[in-house]
Amino acid sequence: MSASPLEHPEKSRDSLILHATDNAVSWITLNRPEAMNALTPDQREHLIHLLSDASADPAVRAVVITATGRGFCAGADLRGAAAGSGQRVPGDVARTIRLGAQRLIAAVLDCEKPVIAAVNGTAAGLGAHIALACDLVLAAEEARFIEVFVRRGLVPDGGGAYLLPRLVGPHRAKELMFFGDALPAADAERLGLVNRVVPAQDLEKTAREWAERLAAGPTRALALTKHLVNTSLDTDRATAFSAEAAAQEINMTTADAQEGVASFVERRTPRFQGR
Repeated sequence: MSASPLEHPEKSRDSLILHATDNAVSWITLNRPEAMNALTPDQREHLIHLLSDASADPAVRAVVITATGRGFCAGADLRGAAAGSGQRVPGDVARTIRLGAQRLIAAVLDCEKPVIAAVNGTAAGLGAHIALACDLVLAAEEARFIEVFVRRGLVPDGGGAYLLPRLVGPHRAKELMFFGDALPAADAERLGLVNRVVPAQDLEKTAREWAERLAAGPTRALALTKHLVNTSLDTDRATAFSAEAAAQEINMTTADAQEGVASFVERRTPRFQGR
């Protein structure tokens, strides 16, 4: 039996993000538990790089993002920013957000493989948005989601005001963002932010089962489906219908689509190869 990616991952740069590929699943584990996995700029860039690699690597057919310790991710590590001195130059903040947090959220949304968040603990600020940008969200019973920005006198960034209204509607999104209260996993599931809440000891097992099921699926069809869903709320019906037809046209050229049709005709289980 293979070793658990959460217990024995291949260590990456400085061991702050652990990475292992197992059964066509790329396991990305935030590993800075003493800081509740708050992301440094270097970690953020590494995470973006790993997601980009997953898109391009035919051996990777699904991705899981999880973390060690009590927290999933406490957001961006602001300690370095708070320590900075000198007069702020107009445009610096917008540029930092655009090239930093927004690039990270875009990397999750644009990854060409399905991405599962396995939320083991508190997901706050950017950490919550990383989870919500994933295609599927699993949460341990102890997990909490916090739109922490208002507590710091900040505007939500990292795609929060884009993601939340699309998941729960504008009124619920405003409630979460205006008050900054911790949302327990069970309530997050009720609101539709989380697909499934499981006991902590079952989180990895469930994530593995879901990821390996996705990894055994028609990879390009899943990528095209992800793109259609992600863009559907930003477009009109005619454009969405046109994109759907074009996606199916492209998809029908794949070996997996041909295998899917053949297996139906031959009344057997399809054997998808991700191509």
